[in-house]
Amino acid sequence: MAEEKESTSIPLSQAAEAVDPEDPAKSPPRPSSPTTSTRKACCAVLQSWVSRKFMTGCVVLFPVAVTFFITWWFIQFVDGFFSPLYAKLGIDIFGLGFLTSLVFIFLVGIFVSSWVGSTIFWVGEWFIKKMPFVRHIYSASKQVSTAISPDQNTTAFKEVAIIRHPRIGEYAFGFITSTVVLQTDKGDEELCSVYVPTNHLYIGDIFLVNSEEIIRPSLSIREGIEIIVSGGMTMPQVIASMEPMPRKSQNIRLNRMA
Repeated sequence: MAEEKESTSIPLSQAAEAVDPEDPAKSPPRPSSPTTSTRKACCAVLQSWVSRKFMTGCVVLFPVAVTFFITWWFIQFVDGFFSPLYAKLGIDIFGLGFLTSLVFIFLVGIFVSSWVGSTIFWVGEWFIKKMPFVRHIYSASKQVSTAISPDQNTTAFKEVAIIRHPRIGEYAFGFITSTVVLQTDKGDEELCSVYVPTNHLYIGDIFLVNSEEIIRPSLSIREGIEIIVSGGMTMPQVIASMEPMPRKSQNIRLNRMA
């Protein structure tokens, strides 16, 4: 009996290293061979290369896809104005409604440029401005369309402006819309009404800034709108001022209007 007990006793060190055939997870790890390590390194490099090239393809195709999608949507949207009319006449030609819409817009431009057309348009605009809620949408939309109109008038953006806002050393893009003379006890002060967009071009703040404190860059109105709409991604690397830079003053006359 003593011999049997001695033969069945196993040291703890050997028991810890024993392999359980029923549970491979408890088996001791096998040393990795150089071939396995090389294969893992190659897989990691290949995966990284594939990921970079895939993201490069996404970056290249994303603006193209968005451009085509918006263009296709715009064509279908404009085509939908006159396509039902041609469908009732039994004419099914894709794009005919779009061409008709372009001709219609061109004729409207000619009509509004005349005295009779401008009068009718003014009366219709007067009614729209009297309507609640709708007048705000119309005013914001007209401000943007008037700013990029080739026939700019007194209500359009005058020029692009850069003002110190909200603190000294920080600047904000804006558009000069008008000028006003502020009469105080110290004398007359010329102020410029600067519209600073905060949400593309439809929502923004109006600031009255001293004309001497405004930086006038050599940018056109359309270039300024592109900078605002793109979130600054179309910002040129160098912006030159058309006038001497205003002196840095600790007391910048800047009034915010609600």
